[in-house]
Amino acid sequence: MGTLYLVRHGQASFGADNYDQLSARGVEQCVRLGEYWRERGMQFDAVIRGSLQRHAQTLDAICQGLQMECDPLVTPALNEYDSHALIAAVRPGPRPEVHTPELYKQHFRLLCDALAQWMSGTITPVGMPSWDEFSGGVRSALEQVRYQHAGHNVLLVSSGGPIATAMSEVLSTPAEMMIALNMRIRNSAVTEFSISPKRLMLQTFNTLAHLDSDTHRDWATYA
Repeated sequence: MGTLYLVRHGQASFGADNYDQLSARGVEQCVRLGEYWRERGMQFDAVIRGSLQRHAQTLDAICQGLQMECDPLVTPALNEYDSHALIAAVRPGPRPEVHTPELYKQHFRLLCDALAQWMSGTITPVGMPSWDEFSGGVRSALEQVRYQHAGHNVLLVSSGGPIATAMSEVLSTPAEMMIALNMRIRNSAVTEFSISPKRLMLQTFNTLAHLDSDTHRDWATYA
């Protein structure tokens, strides 16, 4: 039986003009993950990622740590939802810059509300697929892994939303559970599913074993 390793991208650039790029700490997190796996002789039979820049940078850093060449299958269905479009759909107009802990909390409370309304079909954010289309794309990516890679180790790099959606799909939870899971997934965290031709089964969720040392413990981030 193989294992699917889902990795959330490293810390991106929250609050910057372009969120879709790793911070210096985000690169360090992902290089360290690759080093951790290399120290344990980890090898992957297939590599898959979304098409966002932070997905590509995350995989490049992991492969740097692994000291291996990576030739990924790029799957846009693994891309994150558009948080700005979601928030604009429930709170039109300019938003203040998020630069304090309270504004940070307000941002994510508003995002959770927007996610719930999107999932229920109450809002249709501009430029975004429906929830059924988004979750269906994640489901198709998982089915492809199950059909094509049973018995193999597969690395999949994505974002919190698709990984939480995958969790909800595999565990058959109510769709709203995806929101709670999504808000807890840490940067560069690893979630593992066992792969068989019949099903995917959860092994671990949101782990940071590669940062579990005195040197790296304060590297954990959420955005």
